[in-house]
Amino acid sequence: EVQLVESGGALVQPGGSLRLSCAASGFPFRHYAMTWVRQAPGKGLEWVSTISSDGGDTSTADSLQGRFTISRDNAKNTLYLQMNSLKPEDTAMYYCRRSDGAYRGQGTQVTVSS
Repeated sequence: EVQLVESGGALVQPGGSLRLSCAASGFPFRHYAMTWVRQAPGKGLEWVSTISSDGGDTSTADSLQGRFTISRDNAKNTLYLQMNSLKPEDTAMYYCRRSDGAYRGQGTQVTVSS
């Protein structure tokens, strides 16, 4: 059974940092590119960042570059998203997704508020 389990979401003040994790199981993680997406309240899904299967190539939404960094540890079957200088508009449910779109986790909530 394929599982993607996100963690690390929290309530954080503006300017703070968080690192999200996504633990993968049930498929050969190291063979797949992975993606983070997010959904803010009342809005559609927004692509955040994608990383290649070996971690050598990454791409991040222009509006998030310089603040968000995607990475992975294939030995641990885990995907990460480092988020710095968080803003209230970053408030959303964050999901990890296998980049072929076949699977997505249940999400972890990030709330940025003072």
